[in-house]
Amino acid sequence: MNRHFEDARYYLQRAAEATAHGIRTELEPAERNVRRLTGMEREPEPSAPERVRERATDAERRARRTARKARRRIRRSRSS
Repeated sequence: MNRHFEDARYYLQRAAEATAHGIRTELEPAERNVRRLTGMEREPEPSAPERVRERATDAERRARRTARKARRRIRRSRSS
């Protein structure tokens, strides 16, 4: 009997997820229109290549900053 409840819960969860997805899909044009009219347009999500590029740029900045700090320390230790 317990297996039947587990199966029913599984299918109920799937139905709820499908319903939520359907509602979001149907209301998306209305949401977009309301956001446009109120000036609260949603920023588009960055694509995967854009996210990788941003991470690489951030890593490069951190590396340059770390190198500058290391050079300063070396100069200070030589002058002491």
